[in-house]
Amino acid sequence: MSVHYQRHGDIGVIQIANPPVNALSHAVRSGLVDALKEGVADADAKALVVLADGRTFIAGADIREFGKPPQAPLLPDVINQLEACPKPLIAALHGTALGGGLEVALGCHYRIALAGTRVGLPEVKLGLLPGAGGTQRLPRLVGVERALEMITSGRFVEAEEALEAGIIDAISDAKTPLEAGLAAAQEVLAGAQTPRITGQLPAPEANPQAITKTLEHLNQQSPELFSPFRIVEAIQACVDAESLEDGLRRERELFLACMDSPQRAGLIHLFFAARSPHLVPDVEKASAFKHVALIGEHPLFERLQKAAQKAGISLTSASNEATELCLLAPNATQDSLANYPVVALEEIGSDSDTALSLIIAENGQIGELVNVSAEPLTQQRAALTLKALRLNIVVSQQKSILRAMHAAIQQASASEKQSALEQASINIAEQSFCYRESDIDLLAVEAFGYPRHLGGPHRQATLSTAAKDV
Repeated sequence: MSVHYQRHGDIGVIQIANPPVNALSHAVRSGLVDALKEGVADADAKALVVLADGRTFIAGADIREFGKPPQAPLLPDVINQLEACPKPLIAALHGTALGGGLEVALGCHYRIALAGTRVGLPEVKLGLLPGAGGTQRLPRLVGVERALEMITSGRFVEAEEALEAGIIDAISDAKTPLEAGLAAAQEVLAGAQTPRITGQLPAPEANPQAITKTLEHLNQQSPELFSPFRIVEAIQACVDAESLEDGLRRERELFLACMDSPQRAGLIHLFFAARSPHLVPDVEKASAFKHVALIGEHPLFERLQKAAQKAGISLTSASNEATELCLLAPNATQDSLANYPVVALEEIGSDSDTALSLIIAENGQIGELVNVSAEPLTQQRAALTLKALRLNIVVSQQKSILRAMHAAIQQASASEKQSALEQASINIAEQSFCYRESDIDLLAVEAFGYPRHLGGPHRQATLSTAAKDV
């Protein structure tokens, strides 16, 4: 079961268990409704606590359901039922409470968080807006200005700021969400803490200056984007609507408009592209190298040093008998007798036939590990090592995708760079430099600033070809 109910003394506990991040799958939504009914019916439970197993509270929607027809109960309905609970309902947060996870917490009557918890509504990054009450309940707690900033940016908010803003009611020094939730519930029952039913709070005061300021910022920074402007409309509806129900209805209309937007499809395409671009196909049971020599000097090496201890990887400035992998800076000389794999760092404009080469985008945001003649297992282990050292990595083969795209835009005028990347993407895919065609899109967006909301040049080129064929 994804959700189960159990009573601890006079406190009923609704516990979510949907690893790894307790995403709001259909099973979790159904389970929440069933567990809530059980808790309400339990005459010995005077208050209820919602919490989650594992390393985090609910971290958002279940991505496996993206693009599929929604199944009842829908999340807005689940949250409405939580908010209507006749008993005090406490959310005990830890890890992250993001998107629908924060919306679930906002539907509870009291929110306590373990130290280090982060909350946020990052739907804008997928071309969406919070569609389960986030744009209606958050402004009731924090006001129009802060709600606008949080939701249009999608940023994560640390527990201390969330407490100061009124998003959560307390930070606990308890070791577990269960301890924190039970203690908070007892305080509520004793009258030491006062629960707040968010939807029953008055709508926030109108703030036309904040609305105007936000619209000016969006028109300057991202006028082509769709969902941020719908977020502004939804928050304005929170101010103007005669009731919470009216505001929720308007939020749902705007959410569905975002769902229908081509930008949502493009941004979700990139979301999936960013998942595991470092994995080499058909290589299993690979592990990172633990002893790495950094030969020569390169700015990247300083970044890797900072992450090495946490990753459990030993970095040395010279090879020794323990060395398993060598990263070779440009113009550095490797040991000719070395019997370990070597990854050569190379400039994007140069060319080589090194067995494994690493090209870092000029903006430093992403790197490409190109396999010319190494064993796939070696490339995979090297990629896992670089990822463990906090480097965003895409794996490729034969020729560098970054170099091919760089060469294409070098020959194009500023106004033609987008179409040049689209044409280059077709050639790259045809020559099978990429393991996944979405890797082309990810590199183009992160390294060359191709418009994110379009989903990448290969996606656009493919869509254009399909449209012509219709």
